[in-house]
Amino acid sequence: MSANPAIGTPAPTLAGSAKALTALALALGTFMQVLDTSIANVSIPTIAGNLGVSANQGTWVITSFAVANGVSVPLTGWLMQRFGVVRTFVISVALFTIASLLCGLAWSLPSLIMFRVLQGAVSGPMIPGSQALLINVFGPNKRNTALSIWSITTLTAPIAGPLLGGYISDNYIWPWIFLINVPVGLFCVWICWKNLKSQETPTRKLPIDRVGLMLLFVWVGALQILFDKGKDLDWFNSPVIVALAAVTVIAFAAWLIWELTDKHPIVDLSLFKSRSFTLGTIALCLGYAVFFGNVVLMPLWLQSFLGYTATWAGLVSAPSGVTAVLTAIMMGRLMRRYDPRWLAASSFALYATSYFMRAHFTADSTFLVFMVPQLVQGFAMGLFFISLLSVTFDRLPAHKVPAASGLSNFLRITAGSFATSLTTTFWDRRETLHQSRLAEGISIYAPSYQQSLGQLHQLGLSDQSAAGAMTQAMVVQSYLLSSLDIFYLSAWLCVALIPLCFLVRRPAAGGSITAAAD
Repeated sequence: MSANPAIGTPAPTLAGSAKALTALALALGTFMQVLDTSIANVSIPTIAGNLGVSANQGTWVITSFAVANGVSVPLTGWLMQRFGVVRTFVISVALFTIASLLCGLAWSLPSLIMFRVLQGAVSGPMIPGSQALLINVFGPNKRNTALSIWSITTLTAPIAGPLLGGYISDNYIWPWIFLINVPVGLFCVWICWKNLKSQETPTRKLPIDRVGLMLLFVWVGALQILFDKGKDLDWFNSPVIVALAAVTVIAFAAWLIWELTDKHPIVDLSLFKSRSFTLGTIALCLGYAVFFGNVVLMPLWLQSFLGYTATWAGLVSAPSGVTAVLTAIMMGRLMRRYDPRWLAASSFALYATSYFMRAHFTADSTFLVFMVPQLVQGFAMGLFFISLLSVTFDRLPAHKVPAASGLSNFLRITAGSFATSLTTTFWDRRETLHQSRLAEGISIYAPSYQQSLGQLHQLGLSDQSAAGAMTQAMVVQSYLLSSLDIFYLSAWLCVALIPLCFLVRRPAAGGSITAAAD
């Protein structure tokens, strides 16, 4: 399992405009893949409305891509060693471009989800491939330059995602959020194959753990469907949910036994013998799950109940990307001066601060009030990935780092997709609870109720329309209270994760960061 394989090619032969153009194409490959994890977030209400489904059902557009991408990551190392890094990357981008075209042509939610699964499944090698090839293009002497370009690309894409998705949804039709990948993908495929095919890496035949991969797909897929459909089917009162739970448990147990006994496992579970890797991965996954759940919730809430357009919801989210990039630029200096464990703890403290700030939102909060916590979150993002990856991969043997990178990325992506389902389920459940409590405290004979009813009558509303308007106001207030509950819970979860950063060993001085943050 590998997400950052070594490139065993000679010194780079590209120079001048060819080198710059190839670096641009590789950066765009990363940009496209990361962009597609966030561009749909602000467009979910628009997509759902156009396809005639609820916004909660529309979140499958996000989770289906994330799960498929996560499951495909373990295959990356095998593919690159079997077919070569250049060929694997170029084919992955080509298939991703075709899948993007199919997403744009989707005629229903099931068809869109099917094409998103395909898009996620074929995109596994794109991020590690672009990282490895960028390093090769610039050469070992300029490795830090290559990684800086790669890192900034992965952090600027989340800025562009909500903005671009919102603008397209408001001014054009939603399929264009996927169709814009087509010309970019064609450019990337053409330039990379033309300039890099002569630098293909050696290939060799390797066995592949087909049983392990199949079992992995079964239990992760069953668990994701369980989370997504549980709220609609009343959880374990439904035989479908019970069956999915049984499949998850049985497939996971079989997968675990198989991976521990197979000679060439798709996932190297022996990595968990390292305390730093185990605790660092737990902190990385839980922190990312909290972050990603809120990334999905915020634009959904703003558009569904506060009257924000997709563009303005994207503008609320954009500042986090700006501060994340600024922080990432300074991380090299910070890592040399400070213990990465303290930087990781600081990231959780900043996340918690951001969520505590959100927990004081009101229904009439201004755009600036919504935006400021996003700025704080950006600083947390810039610290979070790099510092935790440094802690997680500390003292691992060099030959195990690629496998460790792939495993941590798989678990992180999967945790994010599960968090999406859990967050939306919790959001709906708490809304129901708050609405019932608000309804209990309202009496049609109360002076405040009669006064509000009279004001609505003056606006020309009938008794029935006025009652409907007041019910809608109660629903908006209930979802606000539910959102505040999630923000408070997220903040305290981040506080609880701070001590975890200090249970790992202090990383060796001068340790390098070799894994992808996103």
